[in-house]
Amino acid sequence: MPRLLILACSATKRPEPDRIPAFARYDGPLWRTLRAADPDGRRARVAFLSAHYGFRDAATPIADYDARLTQDLAERMIAGGVTTRWPRPPSPRRPDTYGIHAGAEIAGLARHGAEPFADVALVGGQLYVEAMHALVRGFVEMGCVRRDARVSVINGPIGRMRQDLRSWLCEASGLAGGRP
Repeated sequence: MPRLLILACSATKRPEPDRIPAFARYDGPLWRTLRAADPDGRRARVAFLSAHYGFRDAATPIADYDARLTQDLAERMIAGGVTTRWPRPPSPRRPDTYGIHAGAEIAGLARHGAEPFADVALVGGQLYVEAMHALVRGFVEMGCVRRDARVSVINGPIGRMRQDLRSWLCEASGLAGGRP
């Protein structure tokens, strides 16, 4: 069963000077839990939602940055849906060919709809989860997430989120709640 984990970015990042995959760049507690519970990436395809980069495959090389998701930015992400490119152009006078849109990313992750996701986990703070829900609705319309997909929301105190993330990941191998 194809599974998709959408994880909020992290304020804590590894300070490598070059671009490195987001999976390695983000170093907050949830990302450390992900790397410990699924070091080989076999239990789910992983994407992230970032105030700077938008929705991307976690294998995407990214630079170090500092940006916070605000209510205004979350509302713009939701309004823009799966076709708005992130990052946004640095100037409104620049053409809107900057960045990548979420629709292109999910299409690659779902093998262009040939393997739509049947199980999705949304992990992060409330603003991130709201934006993730909006994207998932668009992904369903694209055929990249099944209409009957199970969507789990992991949100709350960080210790509980880490525990729930590990449990969700371990369900893929029949190890619910256990160590990989």
